[in-house]
Amino acid sequence: MSTPGARGRTALICGLLLVLLTGCADSGEGPRWEPGAAAPQTAGSSAPQATTAAPAPVTLSATGDIIMGNAPSRLPADDGKGFFDSVTKALAADLVMGNLEEPLTVDTGTGKCGADATDCYQFRVPPSYAAHLRDAGFQVLNIANNHGYDFGAAGYANTQAALEEHGLQHTGPPEQITLTEVGGLTIANVGFSPYFWGNSVVDIAAGKKLVAEAKEQADLVVVQAHMGAEGTDRTRVTFETETFFGENRGNPVAFSRAMVDAGADLIVGHGPHVLRGMEFYKGKLIAYSLGNFAGGGGTLSTRAELGWGGVLRVSLNPDGSWAGGEFRSTYMDGAGLPRMDADARGLQLIERVSGADFPESAPQFGPDGRITPPAS
Repeated sequence: MSTPGARGRTALICGLLLVLLTGCADSGEGPRWEPGAAAPQTAGSSAPQATTAAPAPVTLSATGDIIMGNAPSRLPADDGKGFFDSVTKALAADLVMGNLEEPLTVDTGTGKCGADATDCYQFRVPPSYAAHLRDAGFQVLNIANNHGYDFGAAGYANTQAALEEHGLQHTGPPEQITLTEVGGLTIANVGFSPYFWGNSVVDIAAGKKLVAEAKEQADLVVVQAHMGAEGTDRTRVTFETETFFGENRGNPVAFSRAMVDAGADLIVGHGPHVLRGMEFYKGKLIAYSLGNFAGGGGTLSTRAELGWGGVLRVSLNPDGSWAGGEFRSTYMDGAGLPRMDADARGLQLIERVSGADFPESAPQFGPDGRITPPAS
């Protein structure tokens, strides 16, 4: 026969065991914890705060000049199908950019070259060729260059419409800041050239203002700049204002460094039709020219250095600091299509001229094309 003391001890033991989740009767007071479940919350306790992972580095890829052909008679085989197939894998990145060196337009009747013109070059391909750019993985095309206006204002507008119709963005028209959302970050592209249909590479003060505005709107800012004189002998940066056919093509070094001062995180140069050196300035990479990437229909010379290009791939942390990069060499085949260059001729050229032009600030290049900041 139980005594009152024994019943009290039994109740106490059962209560303790209930806390330890034994088989004692459930009092119905409070939740029961199950292995693998979150701990129950009690009155007055604070719920665990949700955490958001910081954005990871983003990888950007970029090329130099792209011409797919010249309508109506110098278009690539099979109407351009598979034009970029040999390089699509190398282009792959979170954001793929290129310099579109020709309008995507019908003949507007306003071509810049007259019937009897000499030493005059104008290019265009059908608007449908935007699909080839999209299929290669391109996402943002710079159209601020010397051929962007080959078919006048109508051709320039047609180019923008064709890109947009195929889900592609463009950059380069005056005051345009092109924003792209990538991996939780906003990336701004701003295109520059010496011409009135683009933001001016010559007016450095205006350029700095525009880049500063872009920095207010985005986490990272990329400047694409068509700058510098042209030709096989133009692989070296002069540190001076460069002219070509009487045109002021800007001072590439002064312009690029000023844009970094204004907030740019990466400078992608093109225009000389040959590769030029690279440097790190205040921790930011400046690629002074990525050369010729594609010249379909025999539109661009493939002779020696004129036939070499490449894909620049850069990874940046959310704060714009360097997270890695590489340069993959390409060349244009006899039909002007881009091909991967197993001999890495472009890489060797860039390494040589970078060291010569920027002995203190040139990147270090690995045999595989890997880019690292200078040891200092």
